[in-house]
Amino acid sequence: MKINIKNTFLLLLLSGAIMSNSGCKKFLDEEDPTNLSPSSFYTLPEHAEAGIAAVYSELRFIGGGAGIFSNNWQMFDAPSGIQSTETAQNSDLNNLYSLIYDGSNLHINQNWNGFYKVIAQANLVLDKVPGINPMDAVQKKRILGEASFVRAWAYFYLVRLWGDVPLILKPITSPSDPNFAPARTPQAQVYKQIVDDLVLAEAAGLPFMDASGRTSTAAIKTELAKVYLTMAGQPLNLGAAYYKLSADKAKEVIDYSTSNPSSLGLFTSYAAIHNATNDNKIEHLFGIQYNDAAGAGNPLQSSYLPLHQPLVSKIDGIGTSIPTPEFYASYEAGDLRAKNREGYFFTDYYTDGFKLPLINRGKPFIFKHFDLVANGTLGVEGTSRSDLNIPQIRYAETLLIYAEAQNRADGSPNAAAYAAVNAIRKRAQLADLTGLAQTQFEEAVWRERWHELCYEGITWFDMLRLRKAYNETTNGFDNFIGHLNKSVNQPLQSKNLLFPIPTPEIKNNPKLVQNPGY
Repeated sequence: MKINIKNTFLLLLLSGAIMSNSGCKKFLDEEDPTNLSPSSFYTLPEHAEAGIAAVYSELRFIGGGAGIFSNNWQMFDAPSGIQSTETAQNSDLNNLYSLIYDGSNLHINQNWNGFYKVIAQANLVLDKVPGINPMDAVQKKRILGEASFVRAWAYFYLVRLWGDVPLILKPITSPSDPNFAPARTPQAQVYKQIVDDLVLAEAAGLPFMDASGRTSTAAIKTELAKVYLTMAGQPLNLGAAYYKLSADKAKEVIDYSTSNPSSLGLFTSYAAIHNATNDNKIEHLFGIQYNDAAGAGNPLQSSYLPLHQPLVSKIDGIGTSIPTPEFYASYEAGDLRAKNREGYFFTDYYTDGFKLPLINRGKPFIFKHFDLVANGTLGVEGTSRSDLNIPQIRYAETLLIYAEAQNRADGSPNAAAYAAVNAIRKRAQLADLTGLAQTQFEEAVWRERWHELCYEGITWFDMLRLRKAYNETTNGFDNFIGHLNKSVNQPLQSKNLLFPIPTPEIKNNPKLVQNPGY
């Protein structure tokens, strides 16, 4: 059954109660869980903690299944042209790769619904928690800051994917609510709300880094820098002032890293990026949490493994997220990121994941999300369960945001911008950039974004804000419209700048108008 916006917000009205902490004696003493209602649930500090836990729990929809051999996460990279599939069994996923998707696509429907479910849960916290009394002021401020960040995170995805989207900021309590059938809100207004939420979150006094996986100030500041960078580009095209805002905000995170290198910075090896013991630490500023032993494991591993070849682990590979040969070949000579099993790719692996001989897989596969504990490594059999988080914000992106934004804001790169991008290149064992004009430097930073941030659900959004796409053959950048998508050898069209609004939403809500071209 498809879930539309209005049903989503009504169905989640009591979800905070469902997610409550049954181990809290005071909570159990105060309320009979069978008698909870929206008005009676948010009355204790424990209820607020349960509510924000429910907000975080909803984020896991991103790793949720989207039909056979696929998951929601794949939608963000599928149209970019740097990724492909080994199987044709999921028509919805294949249509995303082939640029022939429409509003009936399962991934599109589930991501739309998923983001609005996150927003509905966050709206409950933001609406109800302020009225809880007595409650420690610091605790209340923290929880409201976390909920504000997550709501901004969800709307930032929505506005980039669909453009004008319904902006709903309060719980929907009945069919008579005006937001039961909401109209689309102009993008500029949605972006303003995103910024307002992030500014509120930034002032919430959260730890600069938080190894527990909760929202950190480093994550908030980087997300705000990313939002400003996007607003500077297309479609709002706000220009230099917003590049300056972006650069300044990213620099605050960089300055903290300079003063606190043991708690925030780049990992020294690429292996550390996909080691679950490093989740929420050093370079990982925010991720979808899967490192809770009592919770569900990360469901994405099989997507990156070869399709039914001699197994690289006990996890059966389905090969639905694989690099295109052209993108894999586009890395500079000597770039460690392209080195087999040391960077972001692998071309051979151990038999059954832990035994010799090594088996050549015949093509490159993505190693960036490869969990050695789950899949196995030489002499150690895999567990088949991955506790790796799904990355959302890495410090590497903070550095690249700063380099790009400062160059555009000031008209040329300064020493700090060079230092930021060269830190990325140094880890890749590449020579420093130096002596570049503004446009040369900008394109060099874009190339680093493509090669460093690939397969993290970022590349497509870069293409949208830049209206540019990396050309693996020329090593330059094409205009978005007309760029040949290498995964299917089809050109991008103007309609691809936005996804179609899900067909069930259009049918259930006459106020919604479909995006052009669908």
